[in-house]
Amino acid sequence: MEKQVVDGLREVFQSGRSRPLQYRKQQLGALHRLITEHQEDIEQALKQDLNRNTYNTSLFELISIENDIKLAESEMADWAAPRPVKKNLNSALDNVYIKPEPLGVVLIIGTWNYPWAMILQPLVGAIAAGNAAVLKPSELSEHSARLMKELLPLYLDKEMYQVVTGGVPETQELLRQRFDHIFYTGSSMVGKLVMEAAARHLTPVTLELGGKSPCYVDKNCDIAVACRRITWGKFANCGQTCIAPDYILCEPSIQDRIVEEIQKTLLEFYQTDPKSSPDYCRIINTRHFDRVLALMNECTIALGGESDRSQCYIAPTVLKDVLPHFKIMQEEIFGPLLPIVTVNGLSEAIQFINAREKPLALYVFSSDKTVIKRMLAETSSGGVTVNDVLMHYTVDTLPFGGVGNSGMGRYHGKHTFDQLSHHRACLIKSFAMEGLNDARYPPLTAARLRKAKFFMQHRLCSCSGICVWAVIATLLAIGLKDNVP
Repeated sequence: MEKQVVDGLREVFQSGRSRPLQYRKQQLGALHRLITEHQEDIEQALKQDLNRNTYNTSLFELISIENDIKLAESEMADWAAPRPVKKNLNSALDNVYIKPEPLGVVLIIGTWNYPWAMILQPLVGAIAAGNAAVLKPSELSEHSARLMKELLPLYLDKEMYQVVTGGVPETQELLRQRFDHIFYTGSSMVGKLVMEAAARHLTPVTLELGGKSPCYVDKNCDIAVACRRITWGKFANCGQTCIAPDYILCEPSIQDRIVEEIQKTLLEFYQTDPKSSPDYCRIINTRHFDRVLALMNECTIALGGESDRSQCYIAPTVLKDVLPHFKIMQEEIFGPLLPIVTVNGLSEAIQFINAREKPLALYVFSSDKTVIKRMLAETSSGGVTVNDVLMHYTVDTLPFGGVGNSGMGRYHGKHTFDQLSHHRACLIKSFAMEGLNDARYPPLTAARLRKAKFFMQHRLCSCSGICVWAVIATLLAIGLKDNVP
């Protein structure tokens, strides 16, 4: 079944249907209509999957999808246009440029925590770049997956874009097929399996993974504001966000103050009972509920800790005096638990971060520019936000992606288009000026090599082609003899 889907899409892609920009714009417009005309259906599906309310669905998924569609519609012609490059003297009279071209058939494997954005944002780039696509939503967000499979064929060209649902067997069968690019969002463990499967066909991959994103809170900052922002980013979507602050690093002297400010903020956000708050989500299923709950073993609970397995509910929880060897520090939490690890100053915080896998995001809260500069200069992460959390994700001109264990490749806005395009190197030469080519033809001599080196190593200057023509005219005037250096 999966092979027939991929083969069918490849046949239609090779017909050239998606080459015209007008076709791509039509498909993007149709995708936008799907989002706007079925917003209530999408909200209902996410309510069933994650207990997410209308406002959070718009804030965390639909707005970003719509923004990406509008950006692609307005900028796609520029993105797809040939891109001139600087030339050397050897190619001064040639037409030299980079031409973005569609890759072919792209597989997009989404995840369950943001089941619409993690599929449709890459799809926007795939459509804009002229690709066909197979979409594989996560089976864990089953209501969203079912709705996506139902709606997409009603709006998009079903011979170019198809949704395949199912669990692990269906995903494994898809990964046996040959794609021209695989875009995967999810865990590092599954990311390795995706990359292994892609290697069989030498298929390039984009892996949007995760990891333990640290949050360093310097004692020299507005702790109340810092905790308000951290609390929002950590407990939104019940902590099930790949770039949520995974843990806090701070000096022991401010740990209790941080707990106190988070407590105030939780009361503001979710009132006295987060379980009854319309803004507080649920863990996706009982398997993840059990996994997250088990991470609290060994830990001292400073705030929260309540749970209800029947509702997959775990209260916003802060854990203090967490030690590096605790289980909760060995894997990405992906739930509403916020450990606080104390360190003796900035240098120890940097050392702590660098001793672990490179995270998808890094957060720094400080009013000291020296602290910020050192943290930026001496650590590595996919992205970084200073004095806030998550917000670098919302800037579509910034590339979003991981580094090392947190992923490879990047997307958002033009970066998605570029990631899902082949940047074809093009050089168009005329039959004129054949004499200029003597330096590369046999019989090769030292003099000819010097001339070839001169032409290949000198870049075309920015003062138009006058300088180039002056050099070429001079060389032509003296006949390009072998004794000319």
